[in-house]
Amino acid sequence: MLNPASKRTADYSSVQSIPEIWAIAIQKFGNTVAVKDPHVQPEVSLTYSQLYQQIGQFAAGLQALGIKRGDRISLFAENQPRWLVADQGIMAAGAVDAVRGAQADREELLYILSHSDSIALVVQDKATLQKLLTEGKLPVNLAILLSDEQPPEIANTKVLNYASVIALGANRPLKPVQWHKEDLATLMYTSGTSGQPKGVMLSQGNLLSQVFGASAVVKPQPGEVVMSILPIWHCYERSFEYFILAHGCTQIYTNIRNVKKDFKDFKPYYMVGVPRLWESIYEGVQKQFREQPPNKQRLINFFFAQSQRYIVARRVVQSLDLNNLSPSIFAKIWAGIQIVPLSLIHQLADKIVYKQVREATGGRVRFLVSGGGSIAEHLEDFYEIIGVDILGGYGLTETSPITHVRRTWRNLRGADGQPLPNTETQIVELETYKPLSVGKKGLVMIRGHQVMQGYYKNPEATAKAINSEGWFNTGDLGWVSKQNDLVITGRAKDTIVLSNGENIEPQPIENACLRSPYIDQIMLVGQDERFLGALIVPNQDALQQWATTQNLEISATNLDSKAIQDLYRQELNREVQNRPGYRADERISTFKLIDEPFSIENGTMTQTLKIKRSVVMDRYQDIIDKMFA
Repeated sequence: MLNPASKRTADYSSVQSIPEIWAIAIQKFGNTVAVKDPHVQPEVSLTYSQLYQQIGQFAAGLQALGIKRGDRISLFAENQPRWLVADQGIMAAGAVDAVRGAQADREELLYILSHSDSIALVVQDKATLQKLLTEGKLPVNLAILLSDEQPPEIANTKVLNYASVIALGANRPLKPVQWHKEDLATLMYTSGTSGQPKGVMLSQGNLLSQVFGASAVVKPQPGEVVMSILPIWHCYERSFEYFILAHGCTQIYTNIRNVKKDFKDFKPYYMVGVPRLWESIYEGVQKQFREQPPNKQRLINFFFAQSQRYIVARRVVQSLDLNNLSPSIFAKIWAGIQIVPLSLIHQLADKIVYKQVREATGGRVRFLVSGGGSIAEHLEDFYEIIGVDILGGYGLTETSPITHVRRTWRNLRGADGQPLPNTETQIVELETYKPLSVGKKGLVMIRGHQVMQGYYKNPEATAKAINSEGWFNTGDLGWVSKQNDLVITGRAKDTIVLSNGENIEPQPIENACLRSPYIDQIMLVGQDERFLGALIVPNQDALQQWATTQNLEISATNLDSKAIQDLYRQELNREVQNRPGYRADERISTFKLIDEPFSIENGTMTQTLKIKRSVVMDRYQDIIDKMFA
């Protein structure tokens, strides 16, 4: 059993590791529900005291099985309370876990198992274990199922289930581990959009930087409900969970299938997600609007148009307009004059429309946190209008991950936030690495307590990523405002260079195109071509509704019909040309509608719902070649 701390307050200032948090947390939050999974049978719910006990028993069980300090253990499982127990049990035993989702490809999991030098394996269930068998064998001597299934017999490998490890640990004391912040805590393998994953080495201090740093943004209260939907093994979700559990919150595990119902049932205060999640919620609301009678649709559209004018004017008054961060006194006065009548319409719309939309999120959301990519402008506007704050953030697995996040008191839409404490940002020229002045766009460099120790067994890649002064090369392009807001404009390696030498950042243009109700997904192409092209996944519901008004039938075979092509040409031209700062080179001159969505299942998206551009390019190379022929 872990030794409980004597302190009665959740003061973590002296801790050197994540496992030390739990002994302090139970003194204040012991009877509070820590984690709850309502989507398994039977339902799982653990208080902080119960969670603490299971972590200690799992750790002691590992030690009884011969696990020693510094040993590597691969952990392949999806979201569930037992993942947290295993993760923290491995650390509490003194070992290091190498994490990945159970749904990853077999070859990738075997690569991680081998590359991490793991001597043991913890997996979600028997099916995951069997997926890893090669000629009926495993490359480790110990394997543990997080399920209660009967362990299979595997030659030369001892296999136990979760209950057996817990029972083993319940009968022996845990040997305490002396921690230092520099100790390696975990290997997190980048999901990546191409190539072999790299093992990011994160220390205990790296992970603790997130627990301490996020407190500068919010101080959640014990018992406040937080919903979890992102993969728990992903750095973004994992670090956020450490943070909210350190503050005594109650975490509810949800999934895409149940998230809308869980919003209403559990009424969360906070949730982290990626832009694709907010897009799906937005599209669900838009679908409901489209199903309303014409008169009601016109009223809703009128309300949103006036509220749009209202939030734009309000941003000017608050100096939170990204396109004009230092408005003149006259601009503020004029915006203030506009606000007065518009606010009355906005308040009426809130009572009639927006309040109902907020109820779909449970009605208690203080804010949502978004990362893993930029939020499209129309999503920023929509959530601000309905009164649900989204705090955009920035970071990478290599930075534990959060480096920047917007604050509730400075929620600059379109930006990626101000730095966490003890975090430095530098913008440099892409080729020379010469530092640039405020407001100039270049390569984003980060230095701080959250920067990784390096890539496991890859000193060459580490040297390329982190220079001699400790600056980490993010590979992202952006600029910093006078107020220290970071604005990411794209990935250096995603930049499309046209044959005329013009550099095009695809994501802002793609985000603009997603404003169209007829576009579900889009990816720009055109490297070394004279103009831009796009692969487009249509929004089938919206397209079908339009087709009904045109007396057309939609099928995979007639997506190239003139009527449909004209519709999409019109949508692309409008959305791209309405972008602030539009240039003629950004016009999408050719496009192709494809009927298969980009997804995790077909390998065209990462587990965090980013499009794997290189995979899509390879898959549709013939179509792309014809687009530019």
